Amino acid sequence: MSNLNRAQPDQIERMKLDACTTFGPLVVREALHHLCRTHGVECLDKFEKMVVERIEAYDADIADLDDVKEFAIEQLYAAIKEAREFPDRKESVEKVRERRTQGRSENCDTLEEQLQAGLEDSFPASDPPAVVSTAISRGTTKHEDDGEQLSRKREAQTTPPNGRAA
Repeated sequence: MSNLNRAQPDQIERMKLDACTTFGPLVVREALHHLCRTHGVECLDKFEKMVVERIEAYDADIADLDDVKEFAIEQLYAAIKEAREFPDRKESVEKVRERRTQGRSENCDTLEEQLQAGLEDSFPASDPPAVVSTAISRGTTKHEDDGEQLSRKREAQTTPPNGRAA
């Protein structure tokens, strides 16, 4: 059961502070990792600049505000450094506009139709593969004793049905 219903205002403020100090860095790290996965590392520079400006512009009646700001900026730099090294971040790609073919449609339906037409025009892409057997006949599985059985087989093949050698 939650203690919030019975807590005094000063206790609630302390719990809020504990929540911020305990989970704030986790929230920032996860948000930065998500940002890197979706937008790439380039967006971190803009984010860093914007947040530093906001921290520096923040004004409140807090003892040692300048030291608190400095510590906050250090924490931000550490979180951004970690996000830059995050393995699942989106890799940089060149600008999309530079890669686009002149006259290419931006409409998804048109692109899908063009893709289908291209696939139909290229079907079949090549001749079907030839069916080739790579099986090797096993032959006999028992060892031939001094070639006696093998020579009997050869003799039987060369002897005519009447039993006389040719």
